[in-house]
Amino acid sequence: MLKPFNWENCLTLPSRSYTCGYCGNQLASEKGYVGRFPALPSLNQFIYLCHHCQKPTFFDSSEVQTPGASYGNSVKDIPKDVEALYNESRNCTSCNAYTASVLCCRKLLMNIAVSKGAAEGLKFIEYIEFMANKNFIPPDGKDWVDHIRKKGNEATHEITIMKKEEAEELIDFIEMLLKFIYEFPASIKRRSTT
Repeated sequence: MLKPFNWENCLTLPSRSYTCGYCGNQLASEKGYVGRFPALPSLNQFIYLCHHCQKPTFFDSSEVQTPGASYGNSVKDIPKDVEALYNESRNCTSCNAYTASVLCCRKLLMNIAVSKGAAEGLKFIEYIEFMANKNFIPPDGKDWVDHIRKKGNEATHEITIMKKEEAEELIDFIEMLLKFIYEFPASIKRRSTT
């Protein structure tokens, strides 16, 4: 563990609650720096320090956080390549790259199917059919998988910019799917061996 940085001339600021874009911890910090614009105090900008990782987070006068926090939650017991792509999708939301996040969610369906035994090089619909036939899609979940496919196709083949809400809803479903396919079964296997 790193020793805390010694941030010189650090001020006590009004407390601000946020999720750190570096370490992912939720916190309320009151340590940092203020950038003042004397002519218009409403344009003040702030840098807050995370008391977990000691890294700085910038808040502009419009309350936009940089770096932003990734949307969604981590999922345990998933293959490394699936985890990397899931985290890429989540991290895209931290910098407002919602179209990229949606594309990652679509690609995740293919990667999940391959990790569970589907052949590489299939058509996308064949990956979906594989997952459905092998019961990797929960009851009533096929509509959600189809929704991800449609949104991914829209992001890929149309001149459409995806919105925050669209990326977040797909991440919510992918997170649940990853827990259903990997995390929950691994958890029960660990319990049955103890």
